[in-house]
Amino acid sequence: MASNALSGPARARLRVWDLPLRLFHWLLVAAIALALVSAEEESALNDWHILSGWVAGLLVAFRLVWGFVGGEHSRFMTFVKPSALAGHLRELLHGRPEPTMGHNALGALSVLLLLAMVATTVWTGVILAEDVHELLGWSLLALVVIHILAVVVMSLLTRENLVRAMVDGTKPADRHPSAGDARAPGPIAYLAAGLAIAAGAWAVTRFDPRAFTLRSAESYEHQSERGAATEGAEDHDNED
Repeated sequence: MASNALSGPARARLRVWDLPLRLFHWLLVAAIALALVSAEEESALNDWHILSGWVAGLLVAFRLVWGFVGGEHSRFMTFVKPSALAGHLRELLHGRPEPTMGHNALGALSVLLLLAMVATTVWTGVILAEDVHELLGWSLLALVVIHILAVVVMSLLTRENLVRAMVDGTKPADRHPSAGDARAPGPIAYLAAGLAIAAGAWAVTRFDPRAFTLRSAESYEHQSERGAATEGAEDHDNED
């Protein structure tokens, strides 16, 4: 149960999503959009493709950490509840889904699937599995479209503006009469998230020193091929 339960006159809005979670959400939207529009080598934005991919990877790493230490409704344990899925589906079939403070049961699956899809797409790009990377990229786009449609439908059915909630972090109190403001993340959460981002950025730049600079996807491919060729030559010398 969230803290600061309502008493007396109903409050207009309740705090739900913490600021880091909201920043993650919109930065990931931007990174995915930029990666998709810059994917083609002929694109004027192609120099942004590798950078946007690495940023998306770092954001996923942050979200995984934040899912254990973040604010109340950012934590996986508060919304990943497989046992609630059947009931939520029944409500949807009747057109009367109950509004939830955090993610609903299907929303939880969507979050996990999106994180897994982004991570896998980034990884296949890193290792230059081009055909699989392209297939996953289109699959990710399809999943994003489904996610957007689901947000629109749920906003209409529950009479809550879910897009606004992810912008200002609040939901209408009259739709959640027994709830209160979500517990905010503490200092340790911010420290853990900062360390995760720093460690992730360090690991990325160890693998790809130019990870956070603008350059074409083709240059990354050539760099990786040269690195692989150098390692192969070193291994051959060591065998000799």
